[in-house]
Amino acid sequence: MTTFNIGFVIFPNLTQLDFTGPLQVLSRLPEGQIHIIAKSLDPVPSDCGVSLLPTTTFADCPRLDLICVPGGAGVVGAMADRETIDFVRKQAAGARYVTSVCTGAFVLGAAGLLKGRRVTTHWGYTELLPLVGATFEKARVVKDGNVITAAGVASGIDFALHMAAEIAGEDTAHAIQLAIEYDPAPPFASGHPDRAPASITATVAPRYAKAREAYRTVLQP
Repeated sequence: MTTFNIGFVIFPNLTQLDFTGPLQVLSRLPEGQIHIIAKSLDPVPSDCGVSLLPTTTFADCPRLDLICVPGGAGVVGAMADRETIDFVRKQAAGARYVTSVCTGAFVLGAAGLLKGRRVTTHWGYTELLPLVGATFEKARVVKDGNVITAAGVASGIDFALHMAAEIAGEDTAHAIQLAIEYDPAPPFASGHPDRAPASITATVAPRYAKAREAYRTVLQP
């Protein structure tokens, strides 16, 4: 297998786990080469106090086989940044896989890459997918052609295992899952509004209303 170039596009105030969950899985692919890409090589702050170090810039990034865009509070800024959108669009044109985790889907959407596609994203933002020409599909990971999207934050690990199987075969994906002991047994069944107690959903859901309006401002100028 020749080198398989995997690129994560990072930007200020991304959600760290959107990025590091898939990174931990995909960095273990045989012959995989990871590229952590930003506008410059300066540290990029995440949403939880951890700063991330890019390994390359938009200008110097090689042609990617897989491009992945994480989500987070910084998506609004990334969608509005012409340099970021142009880079994503240019790399996606030649990539074998065009992917996102959580609200990173809207960066793909702002680049015009989701029109006519079945897509998932964080449950708090699914109503906005028609603004980028996409149709919401309720699933943890959705594959439509070469576009693969993951739902909210922690689903990025599931997404990356799907990609590992797609790229290197199921045995490799099984081996990675075992090596990182990804054997989830959450103490609560509150990971999605379909299963969380109504009182919890009622408390959490309003947090996304203001954020959705910020998305609309960018997507419907």
